[in-house]
Amino acid sequence: MKAVVSRVLQASVSVSGSTVSQITQPGLLALVGVTHTDTTKVAAAMARKLMGLRILRGELSMMELSVPILVVSQFTVYGSTTKGRRPSWGAAAGREVAEPIITALVEELRRNDCQVMTGVFGADMQVSSINDGPFTVLLEL
Repeated sequence: MKAVVSRVLQASVSVSGSTVSQITQPGLLALVGVTHTDTTKVAAAMARKLMGLRILRGELSMMELSVPILVVSQFTVYGSTTKGRRPSWGAAAGREVAEPIITALVEELRRNDCQVMTGVFGADMQVSSINDGPFTVLLEL
């Protein structure tokens, strides 16, 4: 599992021109990719990593500041550009594997009282954000 995590001032997801999810205050945006070997245990570990990640102002975590997180499933996080000019998506898990893992990640965050917003799995989404800093990191488990 990989996540590209940005500290944001605000972020939103739209599908077909309608906003389906948004955070309107400082928080985190996590673009999350799932690979074939990921499990619900990996999702739980990623949730813990996200909750404790000290990338907010003052080197605080989202749990210390109670900020929202917008989780967006994004298979392109596993795109490989090592050969040729066209990315390969072979490492990205298909819907049947990825969707339950993303759901497990979101449920684990919510079980820990995180304010979680989500994109729409498999939809053609438009993601907007205003990065704070900018501050973006790649998490890999």
